[in-house]
Amino acid sequence: MKKSITNLLLSVLCVIFLSGCVMGRRTVDLEIPSLKPRDLNGLSVAISEVQDGRVFQNRPPNPSTPSIDGDVTKMSAMERSRMIGRQRNAYGKAMGDVALPGDVTVEQKVQQLVEEGLRARGYQIRDSESDYSVSVKVEEFWGWFTPGMFYVTFEARIKCAVKIDGEEKSEVITVVGYGENKAQVASDANWQLAYRRAFEDFLDNFSKELEKKGF
Repeated sequence: MKKSITNLLLSVLCVIFLSGCVMGRRTVDLEIPSLKPRDLNGLSVAISEVQDGRVFQNRPPNPSTPSIDGDVTKMSAMERSRMIGRQRNAYGKAMGDVALPGDVTVEQKVQQLVEEGLRARGYQIRDSESDYSVSVKVEEFWGWFTPGMFYVTFEARIKCAVKIDGEEKSEVITVVGYGENKAQVASDANWQLAYRRAFEDFLDNFSKELEKKGF
């Protein structure tokens, strides 16, 4: 009997420790990694548009599908563009949201990410009158965690269709990034580490795709 009570108490403590605060909305700032830029290649790029094309669902069966704590159809496009993840309790039940702080949006973060990747290839970033015009459709930008017995697995996934238009050629490049972080509490730092790894993977894949397409 005593053993059963002890095991129950340990289980409760484990649930509290692993889950952290999952109620309400957590705001997490995400920093874009800085890459060492190459020497300028003499070409310039302007980002013409970044579109949030993510599809949200109410109560999706898979935590990797964007959702909110409430009815997504009642959320404004601006508010939806700030959502980057969903918190869950120790049993995997969806709880509060994870959002970017203030008026920061997913479109802004993706633009910074793409610009960093282009800058690292030697391109000069301009607002207009450039050699290439780039538009981006964000297909995935989401973080989630899966509670386990002794740790929580944080995951973040990014997928973008990057269209590059120039006078001589035009290409559409699909770029993905994935990050994973195993930790013991649902803290801001652990969300950030999963996203940082996803950003680094995205930038590495972006560079490879640009090389492959001759940019």
